[in-house]
Amino acid sequence: MWIQKEIRLKARPRGFHWVTEDILRQLPELEKVSVGMLNVFIKHTSASLTINENADPTVRQDFESFFNRAVPEDEPYYKHTYEGSDDLPSHLKSSILGCSLNIPITHGRLNLGIWQGIYLCEHRNHGGSRELVVTLQGESVE
Repeated sequence: MWIQKEIRLKARPRGFHWVTEDILRQLPELEKVSVGMLNVFIKHTSASLTINENADPTVRQDFESFFNRAVPEDEPYYKHTYEGSDDLPSHLKSSILGCSLNIPITHGRLNLGIWQGIYLCEHRNHGGSRELVVTLQGESVE
């Protein structure tokens, strides 16, 4: 079985946002998969996806602080600044973190660790809504 669909995430402020439940709400087909794989791809160059701590929101705050220090804005050697001081840093952060995730599916559920969740990593001050392509492959429950 293969299913592919586009999912839209609402606009969020700059930062790291837990979006696992937002994705699952828009993917009811997942419950029909006994074993499989879910690929989640973000269709943007200034936001990214990662999997990490889903319980303590200070982890997401620390991620934002770290990446802002590691990839600062307004460096004099940046050339790509057409959309503001967060323009090039958002592209760099996106490349560092990545644009897709592969998550195993077992008995109709994402087979994540107990403390794991999917983050939308919003690197722009005003990024807007974000589009994901989710591709579900697996054996259906019989």
